[in-house]
Amino acid sequence: MKFIILAGGLGERLWPMSRIMNPKSLLKLHEKKSLLQKTCEFALEITKAKNILTVGNVKTAVDCKIQLNKVDKSLPMILEPMQKNTAAAIAAALEFIKSKRDETIVILPVDFGVKDTEKLKEAISKMLKIASKGYIASIGIKPKYAESGYGYIIAGEDFQGGKRVEKFVEKPDYNKALEFSKNKNCYWNCGIYAAKASVLLEAIKTYAPDVCKNFSKEMFDFDCKIKYEYYENILAKSIDSAVIEKVKNLVMVEIQTEWSDLGSWSAMYEKGIKDKNSNVIEGNILTDNVKNSLIYSQKELVCVSGVNNKIIVETDDALFVADKSHLQEMNKLITEIKKRDKKLLETHKTVIKPWGYYTVLNVGEGWLTKIISVSAGQSLSLQSHNHRSEHWVILEGSAAISLDDKKIKLNKGQSIDIPVKSKHLLSNNEKDVLKILEVQKGEILSEDDIVRYEDKYGRV
Repeated sequence: MKFIILAGGLGERLWPMSRIMNPKSLLKLHEKKSLLQKTCEFALEITKAKNILTVGNVKTAVDCKIQLNKVDKSLPMILEPMQKNTAAAIAAALEFIKSKRDETIVILPVDFGVKDTEKLKEAISKMLKIASKGYIASIGIKPKYAESGYGYIIAGEDFQGGKRVEKFVEKPDYNKALEFSKNKNCYWNCGIYAAKASVLLEAIKTYAPDVCKNFSKEMFDFDCKIKYEYYENILAKSIDSAVIEKVKNLVMVEIQTEWSDLGSWSAMYEKGIKDKNSNVIEGNILTDNVKNSLIYSQKELVCVSGVNNKIIVETDDALFVADKSHLQEMNKLITEIKKRDKKLLETHKTVIKPWGYYTVLNVGEGWLTKIISVSAGQSLSLQSHNHRSEHWVILEGSAAISLDDKKIKLNKGQSIDIPVKSKHLLSNNEKDVLKILEVQKGEILSEDDIVRYEDKYGRV
């Protein structure tokens, strides 16, 4: 038995917190550990690390690996060159683990939460028995309300320790979701599946053949990255709408515990710890006559007065405000943001790195300023830039700098110029944090303008 953990999703319903370079799987919302880490820890309670395969994205590979290493350094991972939704991710994972044995597979998304994990283990045990007989097993839970962002299962008679699935509908419109939520035989789909690898792969080939028609062992390079050409022209399809909605051998196992899809702000509100006014508050927040709301801020102070049933999320570069009843329309805003400024979907002004973090302060025509914070004992990669020069001013701590063939140490208040195409390395060999002000100048100012020669985090 093997687990496939899906950690390559963008999590657009959690914007502005979730971005391409900091997706929902890596977020630590209400928790000390990320969704990815908690999902891996749950799987490790059932099987060994070698049987747990994470599917991530190449853009966040280093961050994913750092988080996985904190759980278990032997957890394997494959990397998609681009996001093509869950059908392709699962098909690629099945190809990667293909062996002479017909393994039973459990698909786990990272964005789920259950109150009683023992009941989830019991449900998975039932699913494995069903899967061993050639069926695809899913988990269903009774709806609490109408939610058009979920899949719905219409269950029939008892069968093989579960219930036959008469109908599966992925993300219906609100009116249909309302109708389903009132049906006593209707369940939310939890997005967790179990099946023999051969059964699941055959279902994908039957109902979404264009997703995996060229897949083979040759699609993976030496470090488990999927080669670009295998993903470039395939359509992005979810396993739910492309396959599960159409299969005839689907059996549901009901789970009776509190469950939530942690991929939306409404779910974050439901899961969060509430104050006496039923508010979920994170950050430096001042409220007056505020009820039933989630308010999150990275700012120094946010004041909110006289609102009810709202979601308010403020980051360094964006503010999102919505009534909870309108969260299902968030995709309209995301579509408009893609047209106006897609960078707001890609990264935050503050970006966490394995060596520390940087914060973009301001951007102008041909220039950019940022604060770089390097943790004690850490260093950036040995690198160069083809299109920009840099000027560093030491704000706190001491910097050990390699610039071409020179070794330089700078203290607070000192500065240095880094010319275009010069090889340079910034290190903090001290016990205190190193902070520098960086001024970039050039016609192209992009985080992609970097050539790495050596890197302790494996990013060369």
